[in-house]
Amino acid sequence: MACADGFRLTAGPVEGASGLRAMGIVLENCGTRPYTLEGFPAIRVLDTDLSAVAVTVGNGSQPVSAPDAWDAPPQQVTVPPGGIARSRVLWRTTTTEGDAVDAAHLAVTPEPGAAEQLVTPDGGIDLGTTNRLAVNAWSAAS
Repeated sequence: MACADGFRLTAGPVEGASGLRAMGIVLENCGTRPYTLEGFPAIRVLDTDLSAVAVTVGNGSQPVSAPDAWDAPPQQVTVPPGGIARSRVLWRTTTTEGDAVDAAHLAVTPEPGAAEQLVTPDGGIDLGTTNRLAVNAWSAAS
């Protein structure tokens, strides 16, 4: 995969239990200078035709799940060349009334002003009828 703007984004496997889905997003610094992040990546949910899906994206786990260890306050993270940073996306597959939403891609912007990159989770994004997705702040990879 190409190294656009000094970083590359990839989606981890979708992990699910009891209707709660979690997926890691990894930012790899494939450039030659340190890459600094702070806060939350901006996420847009897209269908198979790359059209935007009407989904509310919230910062922190709370819009979808109880807060957990991923809900540390945003901190500045400097990723050295060859290093990585991580974020996490959460959603529920709950289906009540209406049509379930199934999306295929996430358009991720790691920080304001950065280039947006497309990631395609293995297995898609089965949002049920909740139309909500949560994203955690960037953290240094351990």
